[in-house]
Amino acid sequence: MNIPLKTGIAGFSMPVFGMGTWMIGGETERNPANNDERDIIALRYALHKGVTHIDTAEMYADGHCETLVGLAISGFDRSKLFLASKVWNTNLRHDDVLRSFEFSLKRLGTDYLDLYMIHKPNLEIGMQETFKALNRLVTEKTVRHIGVSNFSTDRLCSALNMSENPIVVNQVHYNLIYREPERSGLTEFCRRNNILISAWRPIQKGLIADSTSQLMRELTEKYNKSHAQIAINWLISQQKTVTISTMRTQKHLDDNLDALNFSMDQSDIERLTNDYPGQQDVSDRVPLS
Repeated sequence: MNIPLKTGIAGFSMPVFGMGTWMIGGETERNPANNDERDIIALRYALHKGVTHIDTAEMYADGHCETLVGLAISGFDRSKLFLASKVWNTNLRHDDVLRSFEFSLKRLGTDYLDLYMIHKPNLEIGMQETFKALNRLVTEKTVRHIGVSNFSTDRLCSALNMSENPIVVNQVHYNLIYREPERSGLTEFCRRNNILISAWRPIQKGLIADSTSQLMRELTEKYNKSHAQIAINWLISQQKTVTISTMRTQKHLDDNLDALNFSMDQSDIERLTNDYPGQQDVSDRVPLS
């Protein structure tokens, strides 16, 4: 399957759908009981099915997640992959960024990243030294593009003024329920500045997939798609928006990929935007800051 791309600033493009890896290998520490072989198989299955974007982070399973991703992508054509990772917010001082990056490269078994992001802001560390390090990595061509995650509109605006290179992505909590990017003005700001939004938790840990709303029932019947597929399709129907989802079984992956195989009427997209029940103004996990 060829997953469509969305294009942002300076010709940057990335797939509309990618493989998230949160909880693969553990939460914030390695889980010794984790089934690593299962996760590697799931990642490799995704690659075989045409998923090229894999999103990870040094914080996931204390680096073990990156190790598993590295094992999974071994043997695949690196030039055809879009590999993204994130530096944790306690490592945002200049030398710490560079050190974290080198460790990430080593665990992933690659010599460059397509996208390297600040995982979340740290109000105690000035962004100037963080972006000095990130810009150095771009100059050295070990990072192709830089981005941020969980940045508010004001902080993203400040970051744009500090970085020599374009900030191409802001990865945020965004789905049919959690609308903080919309309500805060972030989505509009990103559209005006040609910055892509990468939405994490697209089906809200299964909550949307289990929705009992009449609106969702109507649309699943109309399009013959599942609740999760409707939710993912709604996200990628938004301007400048892509999404990532952790998928640990082949069925989960196949079902999610099927969300890319149809288009909803604009009127139905607007109904979901305006009328989906239980909408929340602020993330329950990582509010923008």
